[in-house]
Amino acid sequence: MALTDAAYQAEPGGVLDVDRALYDRIAAAPRELVDSFVIPIRTGRAWEVPQGHLCRILTVDGPQVGDLNIWNRHNPRERLWASKTRQLQAAHVSLYDRLWSTLPYLRPLVTITGDTLAGYGVDAEGGRVHDLLGTRCDPYTNTLLTGEDFDFHCHSNLTRAVAPYGLDERDVHDVLNVFQVTGLNDKDQYFMKACPAKPGDYFEFFAEIDLLCALSTCPGGDLSIPMWGPDARDPIEVCRPIGIEVWKPDPAALQGWTELGVAKYAGNNGQKPVSWPGTQAQAAASAPKPASKRGA
Repeated sequence: MALTDAAYQAEPGGVLDVDRALYDRIAAAPRELVDSFVIPIRTGRAWEVPQGHLCRILTVDGPQVGDLNIWNRHNPRERLWASKTRQLQAAHVSLYDRLWSTLPYLRPLVTITGDTLAGYGVDAEGGRVHDLLGTRCDPYTNTLLTGEDFDFHCHSNLTRAVAPYGLDERDVHDVLNVFQVTGLNDKDQYFMKACPAKPGDYFEFFAEIDLLCALSTCPGGDLSIPMWGPDARDPIEVCRPIGIEVWKPDPAALQGWTELGVAKYAGNNGQKPVSWPGTQAQAAASAPKPASKRGA
């Protein structure tokens, strides 16, 4: 194994080896539409996806980036952990990848079952689609960079979207940028490119647990116009809605599927002292010396 191979690897047949045939069967099975709506430009919406259901995010009128947050419907402390998903899966995700939850839970929230942009691959500049490298745009950074306030960045859109569920901006977290092409340039700096999606393209996932999802239609639209820098201007003309569909697959297709429980770590976090080899001598050497007694 080279040191440039994936650092996080499980044993063969472990949690990172997805049963592709199972998820292909679920994706292809007869299904019943249980919810469908369109999120207008520069806004956000939250919705529930029950365990065992499929959720499809689709470009209605053409290219548009969507910023996605995911929580455990019954426990918002468990939510999408973008950085751990980058380590366990990839910095850009597609078919059969999973989106993982935060500690101390650390389990897949969803498994990706459909992606019409899966063939995008790596472009000439090193860009890839469905981004976990970056995060949501937000009004704090915008004011920092431009000195101007704007209330319809993805962070704000997501904040408004989850308010009816008793959540606030502290619950909004690093996103999956659906349909967004990003990468690192030759200076190791984050770049964003124009979204390649066409009308009807979609990104679909299977809910491993009961989920609360929220998505913002990015105010940058398809990102073909810079949001910051010397060429920046209001990209309202390239903003489009995004559609959401929630489907219930034929229960027979789920035969053989089981919920992967929370992480099995006992959770001691080193509270029980351990004496490592060589540490006793180090501890003795670093222990504070007793104060010397002064004569009368």
